Amino acid sequence: MCGLSRQPTVDLAGAIENGEFREDLFYRLNVFPILCPALRERKEDISVLVRHFVGKYGPKAGKVIDTIPQGLIERLKEYDWPGNVRELENMVERAVVISESNQLQWGDWLTKKEGASGATPTLEELEKRHIFEVLEKTNWRVSGDQGAAKILGLKRTTLEARIKRLGLERPR
Repeated sequence: MCGLSRQPTVDLAGAIENGEFREDLFYRLNVFPILCPALRERKEDISVLVRHFVGKYGPKAGKVIDTIPQGLIERLKEYDWPGNVRELENMVERAVVISESNQLQWGDWLTKKEGASGATPTLEELEKRHIFEVLEKTNWRVSGDQGAAKILGLKRTTLEARIKRLGLERPR
């Protein structure tokens, strides 16, 4: 299933060059490639997945949970999800079990997990996050007196190069 595999991604084209994979099988498999990004790359799916898992595990636990706080969804979107969709599913199941009302109640394990993994963001991640926040604040205006480049203390061309290098795109 998409997003649930714990197997590492394999570069089959590279494996063919190294003689580790048969070329004829590659062309049979590559007729219709299926690419499924990790949950951390499609955070807009988190609210839908949470509702799905609540609907799946609520009846099993004998509970009717019809309210999912928006603040909780925002916290979940901030998390990096190293365990992908399976980790989200397990956490939602746990949240359903501990919920004592019709509102989904979340334990403190998400915060502990973030701190326990030692996941201090890299300098590049911090730079990307900061540039993105400034671009959002300026409505993605790069140049000019009210532009992101001026706020960040960068030349317009430098900021444009960093936006490209960091893979930042304006949300649609």
